[in-house]
Amino acid sequence: MNDTLLDSLNPEQRRAVTLPDASALILAGAGSGKTRVLTTRIAWLIQHGRVSPLGVLAVTFTNKAAKEMLTRLSALLPISTRGMWVGTFHGLSNRLLRTHWREAGLPQSFQILDHQDQLAAIKRLLKALNVDTEKYEPRKLQWFINANKEAGLRANRVEAYDPHTRRLVELYAAYDVQCQREGVADFPELLLRAYELLERNELLRRHYQERFRHILVDEFQDTNTLQYRWLRLFAGPQAALFAVGDDDQSIYAFRGANTGNMTEFERDYAQGLVIKLEQNYRSHGHILDAANALIARNSQRLGKNLWTQDGKGQRLRLFQGYNDQEEAAFVVEEIRQLQREGVSLTDMAVLYRSNAQSRVLEHALFSAGLPYRVYGGLRFFERQEVKHALAYLRMLTHPEDDGAFLRIVNFPTRGIGARTLETLQEKARAAGASLWQAACEAPGKLAPFVRLLEDLRRAIDGLPLAEALAQVIAMSGLEAHYQGEREGAERLENLGELINAAALFEQEREDAEAAGQTPLDAFLAHAALEAGEHQAEAGREAVQLMTVHAAKGLEFHTVFITGLEEGLFPHEQSFAENDGLEEERRLMYVALTRARRRLYLTFAQARLLHGQTRYGMASRFLDELPAEALLPLNRSVPAPGAPVAATAPRGQAGLQVGQNVRHAKFGVGVIVDFEGRGTDARVQIRFGQAGTKWLVLQYANLQT
Repeated sequence: MNDTLLDSLNPEQRRAVTLPDASALILAGAGSGKTRVLTTRIAWLIQHGRVSPLGVLAVTFTNKAAKEMLTRLSALLPISTRGMWVGTFHGLSNRLLRTHWREAGLPQSFQILDHQDQLAAIKRLLKALNVDTEKYEPRKLQWFINANKEAGLRANRVEAYDPHTRRLVELYAAYDVQCQREGVADFPELLLRAYELLERNELLRRHYQERFRHILVDEFQDTNTLQYRWLRLFAGPQAALFAVGDDDQSIYAFRGANTGNMTEFERDYAQGLVIKLEQNYRSHGHILDAANALIARNSQRLGKNLWTQDGKGQRLRLFQGYNDQEEAAFVVEEIRQLQREGVSLTDMAVLYRSNAQSRVLEHALFSAGLPYRVYGGLRFFERQEVKHALAYLRMLTHPEDDGAFLRIVNFPTRGIGARTLETLQEKARAAGASLWQAACEAPGKLAPFVRLLEDLRRAIDGLPLAEALAQVIAMSGLEAHYQGEREGAERLENLGELINAAALFEQEREDAEAAGQTPLDAFLAHAALEAGEHQAEAGREAVQLMTVHAAKGLEFHTVFITGLEEGLFPHEQSFAENDGLEEERRLMYVALTRARRRLYLTFAQARLLHGQTRYGMASRFLDELPAEALLPLNRSVPAPGAPVAATAPRGQAGLQVGQNVRHAKFGVGVIVDFEGRGTDARVQIRFGQAGTKWLVLQYANLQT
């Protein structure tokens, strides 16, 4: 039989593809060709008559991956792939439930609720039951319901040890009743309902177990507890499970991913049959050496070592900026140089740990006239929380702005309903007035909102721009609203970064008043210009900006990993979480292995945080990389108007704020403050492990 399918495979890939009908764990490193192996395995099984297309169940993590797999299979096989079960966990669950809707207890034409539809359904439920939405917030109830469904728990199986949780359980049960009555299913319900159907219906379960003799799973490290249990129900005694994954790229614990599934799978099914795909076809040697050295520090891993035949390539360029503006200016200058050398802008990616970091980078790229695209997310000035804050500012400077009025009149929620707004709009139209004018003349239910804006106008009068913005964010209720959201931390970071943007804008635009604009008007115009530029850039080559999480699965000629500082990357929240630091290291590993040819690592001594300068220290991850793979860059690229290191506040003995020092007991730290003189002089240092301490300079014996 013709085995041209195997011609382009290396020995380990070939071994994985041609395994006998047995379960196996394929430990596939970054850039090792795992998708090719998975697809070729299916084609080889069908071509050799080991299974029919109808006997294959292949699970991917995205619809895009499923479509790509089917396209590749169509090219590899002379027969139709129609009827094959290839899809995501949710897509395949939907297929099962559509086929067996009666047995699943669903109407034939049941509708699927997306995230927003589900939230709207929960709000309707709470309103119908007269529930206090401040005590039982809709978003928090949504998270509670989904988290329990993803753990395989119906309301009657959720343990509740306090009155608040017991009430949440009651609301979860009521929500399930409402969904059943309306004939709808949310996303977690698809998986849970499919699991329950197979678990209780032995006849149906046996049918699918006999049908699917080969079950193949991609990105196995990202499976959660329920997904693994779902797979086990499909896998009969004769089934061969082929699980492909990389425990070193498991970065979705916050979504419920369970890295322990790989160890369990090895014990339950693979039973020692583990094939490691370690030859990398993406990156040069220095990049892989750095990634291998870093990830070797993690104790909870199955272990592998990436290598390449492509040679060492260029060393990783390491740049330290005085502040985040200088860091961004350096990134922009390198992008320009690479563009001159013929590297496409689209083949360059700038990565950061959290979304808020994009603002400084976006501003630098915008100012330099370099087109950019935020991958997997919104540009800074397009983000919901930023637009809300700017809408409050617009109302304060231009109250006739009906768009801004409608955006914030009931956000955060003030109990102002659609009927009230319809009545107000009719009055405004009849009088030829703005909504604000109509609200002021007959406030009614809108009186608290009118008072709020008047209070805000008085509160910010005469304040510098950044302080005024901070006051608006606090008094409007935006800050409190996002503090109450489960995923509000990132939105609060973005609001903090908006304050930074205002502080920086005020420094750079001292001529705003002279141009006939107040600083507030000028800042709003600047924000609108940066946001509006996006439309003009559609379809153009553009630099890719994204979080490290969004970068997983992608690759680029050149990658910049920015903000490599303690507390930023690794993120400060990881220090308090079980396995948190190991997950952050896996995230850094993912970032490193996105680069094919050129990799930059950058950090800043100082960074604006809520309008205030914060001095940090270099990320521990930089110390974990092999020195021979790094090329420190001594040259500095000054940012427009940015201070240089020599202008940082100086203390005594040649030391200065922002400088890294070493203490015999506490290790490496960064100087954040000085006080006193002579023998009374003290220095405040933030240490990586020991925290912040005041030390008497005379006795500290600091090394620089």
